[in-house]
Amino acid sequence: MNDAWPTHLAVGALRFARPTAGFDETLTFYRDDLGLPVLAEWRGKEGWDGAVLGLPGAPVHLEITHHPDSPPPPAPHPENQLVLYLRGPEARDAAAARLTARGHRPVAGPDDYWRARGAVLFTDPDGWRVVLAPWVFGVDPVPRPASRAVPRPASRAVSD
Repeated sequence: MNDAWPTHLAVGALRFARPTAGFDETLTFYRDDLGLPVLAEWRGKEGWDGAVLGLPGAPVHLEITHHPDSPPPPAPHPENQLVLYLRGPEARDAAAARLTARGHRPVAGPDDYWRARGAVLFTDPDGWRVVLAPWVFGVDPVPRPASRAVPRPASRAVSD
């Protein structure tokens, strides 16, 4: 696997932007409930409300936008996920406890991948999934799926 940026693509930061039907509720979820810091926020800028969330100093951001005249955002697909790779099970548990305390409940994923590796999923107000994974991708090994107990056939006594 290549871990270097292409020389022709001198990227300094990366931002993912997505519209929301309920700006205030979505901002509350990411800022207050999940706890992501707001790096920038605007209201009514050329008709747009928006916020950039992320970790201060980190070059990856999530931007939430809303314009009252825009068509409704597309319905969330189960594979559209914001994955937060957290520093271990304790960090995952703390983030999940905060969301739960604020009224959110874990949800199932589109398949068993995340659950089998100890992640917990929630949905934001628009229905997009947020994955709380208990390892840092690219730093920690990906946890092996929790083994499922496979019933063994009952042994039969052999008689003469």
